[in-house]
Amino acid sequence: MSEPRRIRVLYDEATIARRNEEMARAIALDSPGDLLVVAVLKGSFMFVADLIRAMHRAGMEPQVEFVHLSSYRSATISSGQVEILRDVQSDVRGRQVLLVDDILESGRTLAFAKDLLAARGAASVKTAVLLEKPGKRAVNVQANHVGFACPDYFVVGYGMDVAHAYRQLPFVGVIETADQAGLPGI
Repeated sequence: MSEPRRIRVLYDEATIARRNEEMARAIALDSPGDLLVVAVLKGSFMFVADLIRAMHRAGMEPQVEFVHLSSYRSATISSGQVEILRDVQSDVRGRQVLLVDDILESGRTLAFAKDLLAARGAASVKTAVLLEKPGKRAVNVQANHVGFACPDYFVVGYGMDVAHAYRQLPFVGVIETADQAGLPGI
């Protein structure tokens, strides 16, 4: 990135932290007992780290695994094809699984991962997402736990990126362009 961009905060750090605590308590009620959390990389890494710590505070002891899936690569629009870049290492057969992703938009990635884990014999596969864009669904999949309903913006921060930039931001924000600055809703 050659020139700095202005980023408008959509969900600040404190709001995200409060919502993670609420979600963790709901997950503890919904999935008591042995739980394997499978984080979809890369975008969910900050969310899942905070969520599993909140789950610990809610009395849970989840195990954690990772799957790296991609339908975007360096684009800002999904290609529609999901690729496994790094697979889960643990056997999921007979396990309660909570699949955690950063954003539910088209639903292709979440549906692919959910079907994959179910086909491998998971006893149940529930889902948690930080953000959901309900109007963007291309496949029939719903999240069991949703942090926030998100307006139709391309968001960055809190693990989410554009061309590998902005993942480190402690909030979720929208990159403002010169023609959007100051407009309502942007």
